[in-house]
Amino acid sequence: MTIRLALAALALALAGCKGQSAVESPAVHAESGLSVVPLTVTGGARTHRFRVELAQTSEQQAQGLMFRTKLGPDEGMLFPMNPPRAASFWMRNTVIPLDLLFVAPDGRIANIAANAKPYDETPLKSDGPVKAVLELPGGRAAELGIAGGDVVEW
Repeated sequence: MTIRLALAALALALAGCKGQSAVESPAVHAESGLSVVPLTVTGGARTHRFRVELAQTSEQQAQGLMFRTKLGPDEGMLFPMNPPRAASFWMRNTVIPLDLLFVAPDGRIANIAANAKPYDETPLKSDGPVKAVLELPGGRAAELGIAGGDVVEW
């Protein structure tokens, strides 16, 4: 009888641990395997919320959204840059159009490359050093009224 009680207590403890670790672990994107973090873009009285994949390593940033065939309206990918620096992106092997939002060191959008064309290798550049680049589905920034000077936080 004592062994059964001990096993039951162990099973309950393990079940509790499993639920706790699921809450504490970061969300991971099913396709890319990258961490998914909340991000907001605020301009005036409007705030837009997104869930973005976080491309942190140089390998993750080189891969970006290449070969992806879909991106939800409130999804995107964030490319943090530490230290801030000038950024230049292209659309090589990128199947879907994207908006690239270049985020200045103060957290404000410096410039936007809207509706970047799939497969185009023309460099899309930041207007000065940036601490991150945010990629959203093509046309989404205009659709939501997101513009230069809006604040990006994650």
